[in-house]
Amino acid sequence: MLQPKKVKYRKTFRGKNRGKAMRGCEIVFGEYGLRALSLGEISARQIEAARKKITYATKREGKYWIKIFPHKPLTQKPLGIKMGSGKGAIQEYVAVIKPGFILFEIGGVSEEMAKAAMQKAAAKLSVKTEFVKKK
Repeated sequence: MLQPKKVKYRKTFRGKNRGKAMRGCEIVFGEYGLRALSLGEISARQIEAARKKITYATKREGKYWIKIFPHKPLTQKPLGIKMGSGKGAIQEYVAVIKPGFILFEIGGVSEEMAKAAMQKAAAKLSVKTEFVKKK
């Protein structure tokens, strides 16, 4: 699973997730991409599942880029623990997603193959997405 090697603070505040992505909105490396249409958080497990689907669908042809990384830790208290007594232990790491952000890119494959791979990867993610081509 993806997770940061070292962080300044182990546990973070929840924060707010609103607005549109200001950067990372254009395809830079490949020819085709998967763009987020909604706000959300994508876990490291979802990123890994989508990566495996892209690898399988493209039959390891061409190249793909993962443009998101799970930096934010999510905590959860154990079941049956009373309120209070501090914040829970880190459960997983997530990537915060805003609309317009390019999540994955593919290059070196046909458009049909790229579209099929991105649709399979999108099924593994918790945000709405669309297939995009480089301008």
